[in-house]
Amino acid sequence: MITYEYPFNERIRTLLRLEDLFQKAASFMQRDGSHEHHVVLLTLFEILDVAGRADLKMDLIQELERQRQSLLNFRNNPDISEDALAGALYEIEQASAALLALAGRFGQHIRDNDWLMSIKSRASIPGGVCEFDVPSYHYWRHQGADARREALLTWLQPMLPLRDALTIVLRLLRASGRAEQHVAANGAFQLMLGGSSSQMVRISMRLHAPYIPEISANKYALNIRFTRPDSDHRPRQCDDDVEFGMLFCNL
Repeated sequence: MITYEYPFNERIRTLLRLEDLFQKAASFMQRDGSHEHHVVLLTLFEILDVAGRADLKMDLIQELERQRQSLLNFRNNPDISEDALAGALYEIEQASAALLALAGRFGQHIRDNDWLMSIKSRASIPGGVCEFDVPSYHYWRHQGADARREALLTWLQPMLPLRDALTIVLRLLRASGRAEQHVAANGAFQLMLGGSSSQMVRISMRLHAPYIPEISANKYALNIRFTRPDSDHRPRQCDDDVEFGMLFCNL
């Protein structure tokens, strides 16, 4: 299956972007090449920019507390595993405590590093970190893989409480609601939502089905137009009847 997620507000949009960036950093961090580690560093700069909202930390703390209170209502419920509940509560409490322990502005340790910020500034220029532009970075990229990875982990570590918190929030969001099957007649689907409180919609399809959903939505209406990629991967109009699964998510 392949799933497309469409957030209904900027808050969830930011969390999804950060999730993608943290996953990319973790993936390339495991490799040993200097080009892969260059991608990790550029990704850390992107995380710094996306997470720059001053209220993101408090938003996540408040959401985790709200979820903790909701889970507490399930205590002594015979249909709920006490061990699973205790584990979920512990995970939320640990994530909240780690976020609260973050002092100052998110990513300040990177902003205070003049060398990293000089690389970030040069990286915004196409080809701006060539060896003749930043020779000290060229030198760093020629260090051993373990030395580079250790440095990257040092810069990434203070960001991990944010990653852990948003991972919990998005997992709970995706687990909400119930999936339903639909058919888009002639490749088009519309649904009136009537002021729905949903925060995200998930569209699921068979992995090799040659259709791409183009989604536009707000709390009042959802519109999906399915396209088909041509030989150059450009989306083209589709008039087929398309089967898909749909799940509205809300915390």
